[in-house]
Amino acid sequence: MSSMSDTGISAQSDALSSLEERIHRAVQLVTRLRKERDLAVQEASGARAEAERLAERVKALDAEKKQVRERIEKLLAQIDQLNNS
Repeated sequence: MSSMSDTGISAQSDALSSLEERIHRAVQLVTRLRKERDLAVQEASGARAEAERLAERVKALDAEKKQVRERIEKLLAQIDQLNNS
């Protein structure tokens, strides 16, 4: 009878050890995933800031291009006046 009792206790101990190991792995996984999520959030925030900065740069370059185009059109108009005079 004692060996059946010892076997039952051993099986319970093994089951408990297995459960502890699975919980430990789950905790490690959750911890790693949280760190990865936090890093991804930081990277996304940085990417959004960079996108905003680049959008502003594009806007400034578009305005500069418009000004250059207007100046060139004025110069070409002046050249046309010289040719027509």
